[in-house]
Amino acid sequence: MGIKMIVAVLVVGMAAAVCGRDLNQTMAATAQGWRPRGRPMATALIVFGDSIVDPGNNNNLPATRMKANHAPYGKDFAGRVATGRFSNALLPPDLIAQRLNLKELLPPWLNVDHTPEDLLTGVSFASGATGFDPLTPQLVNVFTMDQELEFFDTYRQKLVGLVGEQETRRIIDGAFFFVCTATDDVANTYFMTPYRAFDYDIPAYVDLLLVGAEAFLRNTSARGAKKMGFTGMPPIGCVPSQRTIGGGVQRRCDARRNYAALMYNKALQALIGKLNADPGFHTHVVYFNIYDIIYELAVHGDRWGFTEMTRGCCGSGLIEVTQLCNTQYMGVCDDVDKHVFFDSYHPTQRAYEIIVDHIFKYYVPLMHL
Repeated sequence: MGIKMIVAVLVVGMAAAVCGRDLNQTMAATAQGWRPRGRPMATALIVFGDSIVDPGNNNNLPATRMKANHAPYGKDFAGRVATGRFSNALLPPDLIAQRLNLKELLPPWLNVDHTPEDLLTGVSFASGATGFDPLTPQLVNVFTMDQELEFFDTYRQKLVGLVGEQETRRIIDGAFFFVCTATDDVANTYFMTPYRAFDYDIPAYVDLLLVGAEAFLRNTSARGAKKMGFTGMPPIGCVPSQRTIGGGVQRRCDARRNYAALMYNKALQALIGKLNADPGFHTHVVYFNIYDIIYELAVHGDRWGFTEMTRGCCGSGLIEVTQLCNTQYMGVCDDVDKHVFFDSYHPTQRAYEIIVDHIFKYYVPLMHL
């Protein structure tokens, strides 16, 4: 079976998922050693998106294999617990929550018995492998972006039950909304299945994604979001699995995937500019350019102290992700901090720290928190 076929099979699922761990115990254990460095910059952190920002919402979804609740995921997390985060330890929402002086870990909406403080300071509704194309979550049986908004509606009701309507409005008004998705649309749905590429060229597919992005932005704004950071796509063609599939024998960054990402990013920036100029749109949205910093790490990571930029830390580092990245079947590197990517798709915590530093340096100040 060829590499492309193996990854295509992975996209629709390969093996039974490993049961998740008790996230509550893990979060309680890690939170004991963390202290904020100042006053909170926002009332809460509210997150929507895909696996980059999913801390475990997919764990108990019975029909999907898009999970990270098994070793070696969580290799460097407190207690070495695989919480469902697609990394060796923390994800961007955790790091952002820390930088906002809110809390050490941002919990998932599902699979956790939240404390009142969990709810008051925000959660993540993200679902790994989802996207703006309605077909993307359908192919892998994960939550849609519309379902994530429905989770938010229930979350808001719980806030009202805890603190009343007036305080809930204050929390939502002062919250940092963070959205990160669409990469799976291009990497998986468009390039790895025949369902969209047959009917859409890349510009037409970008237009399809922008329809979903605009609907999501308007629906989130209508729910009270006032300040939002919205990420563009990374250089998808430089991700290890995409190098393997589309980069030829030498595994170069794949130009077509990067072209699609850049086209989407340009169109997304124009959409955000249009919405911000609309008097009837009541959310201040800041575009987070993550393409350039991730390209820098994936191509020139040696400048940042990395020694491996083209392979993940898990197994061969060529294609292993989700169920293929599993210590039951393969090993994992010892020098995680020298790798930009942990599996063939997701960065290591150290790479995420650099990306989040970049976001806080160049884009968060534009949100006027």
